[in-house]
Amino acid sequence: MDVAALLQEARALHRRGALGEAAERYVQVTGRDPCNPDALYYLAQISCQQDRLVEGIDYARRALAVDPERAGVHLLLGLALARLGQPEAALASLDEAIAAEPSLADAHGTRGDALAELGRCAEAVESYDRALAISPASTENWCNRGAALHDLHRHGEALASFERALALKPDFAQIHFNRGNALALLDRHQEALAAYDRALVIEPGLLDALDARGSVLIRLGRHDEAASCYERMLALDPQHPRALGELANCQLMMCDWNSTTRVASALDRRVREGTSVISPFILLGFPIDSAALLECSRGYVAHRIRKRAALVRERVMRRDGKIRIAYLSADFRDHATAYLAAGLFEHHDRARFDVIGISFGHDDGSDMRARIVRSFDQFHDVTTSSDLDIAKLIQEHDVDIAVDLKGHTEGARPGILAYRPAPVQATFLGYPGPFAADFIDYVIADPVVLPRSQQPFYPERIVHLPDSYQVNDSKRPIATRIPPRRELGLPDDAVVFACFNSAWKISRPMFDIWMRLLHAVEGSVLWLFGTNAFASGNLRREAAARGVDPARLVFAPFRALPEHLARLRRADLFLDTLPCNAHTTASDALWAGLPLVTCLGDTVAGRVAASLLHAAGLPELVTGNLHDYEALALKLATDPPRLGSLRRQLEDNRLRCPLFDTDRFRRHLEAAFSTMWQMQRRGERPQGFSVDPIGAC
Repeated sequence: MDVAALLQEARALHRRGALGEAAERYVQVTGRDPCNPDALYYLAQISCQQDRLVEGIDYARRALAVDPERAGVHLLLGLALARLGQPEAALASLDEAIAAEPSLADAHGTRGDALAELGRCAEAVESYDRALAISPASTENWCNRGAALHDLHRHGEALASFERALALKPDFAQIHFNRGNALALLDRHQEALAAYDRALVIEPGLLDALDARGSVLIRLGRHDEAASCYERMLALDPQHPRALGELANCQLMMCDWNSTTRVASALDRRVREGTSVISPFILLGFPIDSAALLECSRGYVAHRIRKRAALVRERVMRRDGKIRIAYLSADFRDHATAYLAAGLFEHHDRARFDVIGISFGHDDGSDMRARIVRSFDQFHDVTTSSDLDIAKLIQEHDVDIAVDLKGHTEGARPGILAYRPAPVQATFLGYPGPFAADFIDYVIADPVVLPRSQQPFYPERIVHLPDSYQVNDSKRPIATRIPPRRELGLPDDAVVFACFNSAWKISRPMFDIWMRLLHAVEGSVLWLFGTNAFASGNLRREAAARGVDPARLVFAPFRALPEHLARLRRADLFLDTLPCNAHTTASDALWAGLPLVTCLGDTVAGRVAASLLHAAGLPELVTGNLHDYEALALKLATDPPRLGSLRRQLEDNRLRCPLFDTDRFRRHLEAAFSTMWQMQRRGERPQGFSVDPIGAC
């Protein structure tokens, strides 16, 4: 049989799906004609169909060596390289395919996939658009186009793409799930739930849809339904890496302590075994040690952030000699971080520093947003940019030190700094724990909140500021009108204990102490922030179980910050929480003149209030154990003269103590930045250091 007949027989077998026999015939062809491009191409096809990608790539390259203009072979090679995890090489092959045959829709679509894999999402969308212009009935390209737009945070356009895909394939569960994600990010929560429900009707075991459904229910305050989603996930897959952590999160937010006690040991075990991917932020509500928190953080980073090649560009030293700082956050708006840091951005020494804001959170149109924008030398709203494009922007602006203000909190985009756009990268303020990523050089802290003994649990090097790590804005306004207690639902003539921490921070041991205080101090009440109805109901039931009238728990609604600070002045004593302290809420209390009692915890999250009290000149309000915490709170509550003295001390020192001296803090932070930059200029590896106090208060 001649070569042509062999090839014809092989093609017939190939079309019938008899891949093994077809491959034998193609090999026979190449035995007689080693450079037969058709046989080599079809062998490449069969190899790829059978997941022998390296072999398929070899055959494709041999075919191209014979006939380099074959678009189909370039396309096949690009597909194989992409599947092998080589998107750069795949892109080169796909470009060759398009150059040979511009109307090859599959080449444009696969090129979009490779670009998306490389983080070049805007270019990916352009490739999908070209593919869809040629072949508009491609469900896959519409769906992938939506995914790329999702990564660009262009959620309205992503939604439109997913809806085009659904018009072509209405019973595809994955597309309903993707559509639900877009709707959720557009705050169209009820429609998002309906989309997830439709996906689950089609594919009841679609765990990602259950996970996303739970997240939306949490945002809607429907924590019990969210918990049911995660319980269903665990029933379907008891080893699911995220479900247990998210279930624990729901239980914490509802103050469902019986349930959290049941999951705590399993959660701890999974963290230590590395079998769960849990947001480290969730673990802050549990009494976890530093070693376990580090392991959790490492696992979370490894799962969430793909390894990225660092950007490479020749740096040109600026003639002005200034250090250029970029602050990255999603919270440049009406948010706690902005209220703490706005004064810092305004106070930076412009003779020595250029200060850039990189914002990837929504513009809420608030006065705080406008103030933040004005406070920077440059402000870039990069909400609809990819991580790679934001990293390139940072590099193009020749940033010396990039400062992440988010850590592992909601809305964070750690993938930006994974590209290493700045020579020095630090984490600061927004998250009380290890970042645990090799692209973060420093964590900015203080000796109380993060002692040197904790360095083994922090891959980033610890920098100590002399007072507190927490910056405060000395311009935070307090409303002039202080509402009477009766208006706030508080008794006029009894002690008011307060804790305005989120409900998830309230643990059973702390609540036990609080209830004993209510028993000991006649007529006293506990004033709490009304986080959600489930938490309020559970806390009232827990109070009753301890013999305390639930009416002695008073829940306060949300108020704008100036009004909230004013109402805090009607409380007598702020009671802190463990294992996670009051953070911004502690500063709010002290700024309003409300004394705070805390207990020093083991991790950063449990040491923040101690740091603030030291910087406020009230270290005597820091206790070392819960027995002393309870005793001190009771002593103060029953000693009105002493409590009054503390209030006067706070009021008198408010504008003089280090905690609220924004410019003092600014000088210390700038000294830290200067030291970091000097070490970088000398070619030294990052190392921990302490900043000496600068000037008098």
